[in-house]
Amino acid sequence: MESANHSVVSEFILLGLSKSQNLQIFFFVGFSVVYAGIVLGNLLILVTVTFDSHLHTPMYFLLINLSCIDMILASFATPKMIMDFLRKQKTISWWGCYSQMFFMHLLGGTEMMLLVAMAIDRYVAICKPLHYMTIMSPRVLVGLLLSSYAVGFVHSSSQMAFMLHLPFCGPSVVDSFFCDLPLVIKLACEDTYLLQLLVIADSGLLSLICFLLLLVSYMVIIYSVRHRAAGGSPKAFSTLSAHITVVTLFFAPCVFIYVWPFSRYSVDKILSVFYTIFTPLLNPIIYTLRNQEVKAAIKRIRIRHINSKHTL
Repeated sequence: MESANHSVVSEFILLGLSKSQNLQIFFFVGFSVVYAGIVLGNLLILVTVTFDSHLHTPMYFLLINLSCIDMILASFATPKMIMDFLRKQKTISWWGCYSQMFFMHLLGGTEMMLLVAMAIDRYVAICKPLHYMTIMSPRVLVGLLLSSYAVGFVHSSSQMAFMLHLPFCGPSVVDSFFCDLPLVIKLACEDTYLLQLLVIADSGLLSLICFLLLLVSYMVIIYSVRHRAAGGSPKAFSTLSAHITVVTLFFAPCVFIYVWPFSRYSVDKILSVFYTIFTPLLNPIIYTLRNQEVKAAIKRIRIRHINSKHTL
């Protein structure tokens, strides 16, 4: 027998961000530019860290992995959303919808844990500088990276397992520009109250607990910096401010959406756009404009490139 969850509903209709034709044209141009900025900005970090030996350190190893995740996170729904601005009928298949939800939670959970790993790296670098390279060895870095992906996979799989057994018999309208788990759950043809609680417990608490752990860890680091040197180290504070800004931009919308899920307010759409599109754009801006080492590395690569052209 064919599975009940898509025996009736084979596709979902996405309402998108607006029904206004003029706004959709504006969004098409605007989000195309933003998406190009996401790809180019994160590629800039990847190229800079890869080709500049001065940045071959644990912190930048974690940073290039963050850039990879950001590019994929922005790509799981944004290209389709951009093309949907030109379509009258915005539909997505059941498996396409399921894939969007799976990868969103996989990448979201992975990025949360990767930010925790970056906080650990900053703690060791600032509080135990003499043992930094010994503690943050390649083996430890790979372990932190694999652990981040493992947590993301378990987090996503635990939620998607329930979706496979939900019956969908209509309606099939999702009031967003992508398939988000809380919105799709509401369309099931059975009581999903218990599942809603599980979503809150899984996504909301994971986001909130990770955010609080990061908040406490950075407070400890700042306290240590201020007491190790009079007035603190400007370089350390500059690096920390970049990390704290990224953490806040990532977790604030995530916590709001999943601690207060199933809201009918349009603010959820705005937060979803910020979480899936603007955060991956802001991360490379923050790490390049506020990081002197990255800016210096970009300058060195540019100079090498110019010199190599002159020697030809």
